[in-house]
Amino acid sequence: MKPPQTLFLLLTLFLFYLLSGQKGVLVSAAHHHHHTQRHLFDWRPTKLFVFGDSYSDTGNNGKSVASSWKQPYGITFPGKPSGRFSDGRVLTDFLARFIGVKSPIPYRFRKVGAKHLKYGVNFAYGGTGVFNTLVLDPNMTTQIDFFQKLIKNDYVFTPKDLHSSVALVTVAGNDYGTYVATNGSVQGWQPFITSVVNQVTVNLKRIYALGVSKIVVTALQPLGCLPSSTAAFSFQQCNGTENALVSFHNLLLQQAVAKLNNETKNSFIILDLYASFTSVFKNKGDLGSIKFENPLRPCCIGISSEYSCGSMDESGSKKYTICKNPESAFFWDTAHPTQQGWRAVYSALQATLEELY
Repeated sequence: MKPPQTLFLLLTLFLFYLLSGQKGVLVSAAHHHHHTQRHLFDWRPTKLFVFGDSYSDTGNNGKSVASSWKQPYGITFPGKPSGRFSDGRVLTDFLARFIGVKSPIPYRFRKVGAKHLKYGVNFAYGGTGVFNTLVLDPNMTTQIDFFQKLIKNDYVFTPKDLHSSVALVTVAGNDYGTYVATNGSVQGWQPFITSVVNQVTVNLKRIYALGVSKIVVTALQPLGCLPSSTAAFSFQQCNGTENALVSFHNLLLQQAVAKLNNETKNSFIILDLYASFTSVFKNKGDLGSIKFENPLRPCCIGISSEYSCGSMDESGSKKYTICKNPESAFFWDTAHPTQQGWRAVYSALQATLEELY
């Protein structure tokens, strides 16, 4: 996403930034609770329901259109393209492992049999947002419609199933990319960000009302640090203006989730991708065996601006390059972490994830 570079916008958002007391690091809504509480309850999640975009999609996008079904995606796991926007596992897979279930099957494969729905369903589609975006895949409202149909019309999941479940909701910025692509005005940024967070809040309330006990929602990652933005700086520095916009989004989300938790006895948790991404960048992923030399440089990149990871010409020649070792890179392509990148983020989120219990 590349918002207009204007002094007025930067100063306005910086003012919001200062007034809010934010330092680019959010604290999860339940962060101050003692982790020892997890052993006081019998509740243990048995299912995971996923809503969102490419940060959590594990194969819903059509094979004929999505790059996630093309080589070299999936080379680390499962060894071939599987619909994940990475060389391997994505956030959904790591969260599923944490709560002790298998990664739920994509919604598009739901008709393979009820036994395959044992661990929940993934409704996320790469490229979508809370509103309609430039892709034709279902937005988050429609994804929740699918979920509601399975519950109320198809009777696939019982109230007990839902009570022992966790929902993951990812919002990675596609609404903002669409705003830029459709020539949204500079003056319109603040109300548009507000409308996005308001719709996220509506979605969270709806999932909760359908019976899900714990709902995890991602704060927006530092969009100004994605390779699509840092390419202009030779992958050496982030775009501060974009990250100021992100901080405003995250502030509003934090306020909304705090209000929801007051109403529902702490059923909502923020996974702070901003803090976890920036922590990894700062430390170059120095978490034991995980190390990234230049975390802003992607592993897979098009040979020129007109090509992207996975691009081929008419003769079938590759129009992209891949780094020698994906485990040495935080980003896989211009927007998505590698499996090792997600592992580093997951490690940084461990304390927050404990609040699920």
